[in-house]
Amino acid sequence: MSDAVATRSERAADDSALPSGSFAAAPLPDGRLVVVRRALPADAPDVLRVIHAAFAGRPVRSNLPAALSETDATIRAAIEACAGFMLEVDGEAAAATILSHDGDAYQLGRVAVRPKFQRLGLATMLVSALLEALALNGVARVTLLVRKEYPEIGRWWAGRGFQFVSHEGEHARMEAWLPVVVGVPDADAMRDLGRRVAALMRPGDVIIASGDLGAGKTTFAQGLGAGLGVDGPVISPTFVLSRVHRARSGGPGLVHVDAYRLGDAAELDDLDLDASLDDSVTFVEWGSGIAEGLSDVRLAVDIRRGIDPADDTRWVFLNGIGGRWSRAELEAAARPEENNA
Repeated sequence: MSDAVATRSERAADDSALPSGSFAAAPLPDGRLVVVRRALPADAPDVLRVIHAAFAGRPVRSNLPAALSETDATIRAAIEACAGFMLEVDGEAAAATILSHDGDAYQLGRVAVRPKFQRLGLATMLVSALLEALALNGVARVTLLVRKEYPEIGRWWAGRGFQFVSHEGEHARMEAWLPVVVGVPDADAMRDLGRRVAALMRPGDVIIASGDLGAGKTTFAQGLGAGLGVDGPVISPTFVLSRVHRARSGGPGLVHVDAYRLGDAAELDDLDLDASLDDSVTFVEWGSGIAEGLSDVRLAVDIRRGIDPADDTRWVFLNGIGGRWSRAELEAAARPEENNA
């Protein structure tokens, strides 16, 4: 039932909402198990060992990294003041980071991978798992400081959704706004969510939807089409690749694209979506990694299943990319209509 939808972006970003225990796990290609968990104060020596090893291996371009001055006591104090997180490979500490308060946001610091575990993608795994967990717990914004003499590190963070904000001495401040996350219990609720998101749409908007087969992308599109008031029915265009649904009134139409069978962005270009892009809402299923070139300003809709196969609940991550999107509007769209007055 749609009244059971609950948005986690309504939660206050207080420390009680931070992830605890182990909250992510995945195997490496060689079979070793990766686990991401919250660090305890007693883990301070292991966290320090990771930080010292990682920063000692970084090329020195002016002063030695301040991270090398950390001690067991300072790391313990940082964990107790806010939080620390570890990534372990078969139980061995491989990567770590410290989280601290930054006004109404959280700041990432001391992101480190031990040299023996580098080039396995562990930094990406740690950061991705932590940002997803923070988003699920209602955190809106995460910041960090990057030393300007390491522009390659700034580029790495930019590739993970962080944008430059300001200069602070020898550092550049970067930030990322996290997705609004909403729990959707069934197909009707997914359509209702699509209808509410449709109220935010303008001609030229692009939505890129991702999620496993059967996650609910087409169901969301049906609600989107209903909210836009377009001709239907809205069904998956798997074999025709794209369908154009004309608006019955003066609003934008819906161009519904299924990129599942497309190999790359060049094949997407062959669909000539540019002809309708400016006066329609373009919704691309399976578009992640292929359709981003349609617009620098877009809405990413990522639909996830829970780990319990008997539970039909989906978690929908709404991520507005570019200045077009208001987080307050996305949060309002995430709430059921009866609670959205």
